[in-house]
Amino acid sequence: MQSISAPSESAFIAAFGHLMPQVSFLQTKYGRVAVYELLPSSPLPADATGAISRVLFVHGIQTSAIGLLPLASALSSRFPYAKCVLVDLWGHGLTDTPFVAHDATLFHSLLESVMVHLEWENAHLVGFSFGASATASFVAAKPERVASMTLVAPAGFIRQGQFEELHRSYLRGGEGTEESAKEWILHLLEGGDLVVPSDWKERVDRGEVVAEAVRDWQMKNHDGHVASVVAIFRDGGVLDNDDEFLKAAKTGVRHLCILGELDDIVSGQDLLRVGMNNYVVVPQSGHAVVREKVLEVADLIEDFWKKLN
Repeated sequence: MQSISAPSESAFIAAFGHLMPQVSFLQTKYGRVAVYELLPSSPLPADATGAISRVLFVHGIQTSAIGLLPLASALSSRFPYAKCVLVDLWGHGLTDTPFVAHDATLFHSLLESVMVHLEWENAHLVGFSFGASATASFVAAKPERVASMTLVAPAGFIRQGQFEELHRSYLRGGEGTEESAKEWILHLLEGGDLVVPSDWKERVDRGEVVAEAVRDWQMKNHDGHVASVVAIFRDGGVLDNDDEFLKAAKTGVRHLCILGELDDIVSGQDLLRVGMNNYVVVPQSGHAVVREKVLEVADLIEDFWKKLN
């Protein structure tokens, strides 16, 4: 399968230092996937039935796995038996961009490949934004693989019908529209032009994740990134994905949804409509709640996981 190669680990480290754990690469039929492991701090006791030991984090569109590192680190410190694994999705970070439609099944294949590689029968999945939509559809397709799902600011509820006809034509593709489609989709996802804070290097040196800098780095260094972003927005489940959430809810896999109070792409009503009844709203936060309110989100997930048994 032909794919566009991702940048090197050394290029990423040159920009962002050693914030991420040591990367390992998994070769799949669609391309090479970057995997990062936060290892347990304590061995799993033989009698630790039901302990949280396998957690897979699924990031959103544009910002790669590093965007979920603060949350993964917070949870790793609270669950000493857990191996917490982050992965760069197609076209993000250090993962290749395959020349295929970026529909839900492509991302299911990536998650499945990672779990097979880790020799995991199942795992607790934590998905953010598009990653939450992909997690829901993965649960709908393979519920036996998922011990629980936490969906943070899930995408999937934006309606194509809210766009004007010209922009709906960009979603369909067609001759002469691709450059305009890229510009419109990137502007829509960013909420305007991408602005990288002038002090981003100093903030990275202090150990902070600066999402805008990560997005800018990918656009400049990953030749397949923008194509993947556009393809995900068109086909991956960012839009009109209610049916997959409904199917996931009906599997009976335990779930928690976490929303930012100011998020304008998903509401509690959206979740209730698809049977996702267990949700919490975090005050004074928007769609980026996973980074804006790391400790509050970690508290909610910790409480959810401790109640599973």
